[in-house]
Amino acid sequence: MNKNKVIEAVQERLFEMQDIEYRDFHAKLMPTINKDVIIGVRTPALRKFAREYGKTADAKIFMTALPHTYYEENNLHGFLIEGMKEYSQCVDALDQFLPYVDNWATCDLMAPKILKKHLPELELKIDEWLASDHTYTIRYGIGMLMRFYLDEAFKPEYLNKVAGVKSEEYYVRMMTAWYFATALTKQYQAALPYIEKVRLEKWTHNKAIQKAIESYRITDEQKKYLRTLKVK
Repeated sequence: MNKNKVIEAVQERLFEMQDIEYRDFHAKLMPTINKDVIIGVRTPALRKFAREYGKTADAKIFMTALPHTYYEENNLHGFLIEGMKEYSQCVDALDQFLPYVDNWATCDLMAPKILKKHLPELELKIDEWLASDHTYTIRYGIGMLMRFYLDEAFKPEYLNKVAGVKSEEYYVRMMTAWYFATALTKQYQAALPYIEKVRLEKWTHNKAIQKAIESYRITDEQKKYLRTLKVK
């Protein structure tokens, strides 16, 4: 099947799963995306389709058809990457796809399990992503540090990597805040000096504190102290 036929077949299948009410609701969560490119497919249904579709020869053709037209096509692409079993293939696919990611939801849904088995190599790739000039590539790099490197693989220098990201983009700053809020819940003693010394710009600093205080993993005493560190 040629590329155009593959695209048509995927789009036809996605529209068969369309839920208009869900589309209208979901569109409100993504102000950067034109509602006209959101079909309205619920995530469980899309994941199931991705598992089935990933076994077909057409899936490889579909993944070369960039940029995609619809939001759900992008999410399908992300789920197909998630299903990859080889590290190098997965990273190559991410490098090809990330420049086309245009929203936080597609960016954040991709968490291939194979990456966790290759953390030393992935760290070098994350450095490349953090140095990108593309909003969602940077966000993805921060997200990977948050997902895979705040527990047993944690090193204090990772905090410095994220604090060193300079961007005026809302979705980068929000992910930075989310990262430090999570770091405060998992690596409190290491992360706290970044808040005490105001290593982040004001908005991100305060948002990190806000999100940390909302966590049940932060003690009441810690929350009380963090509130005193907000920048006015």
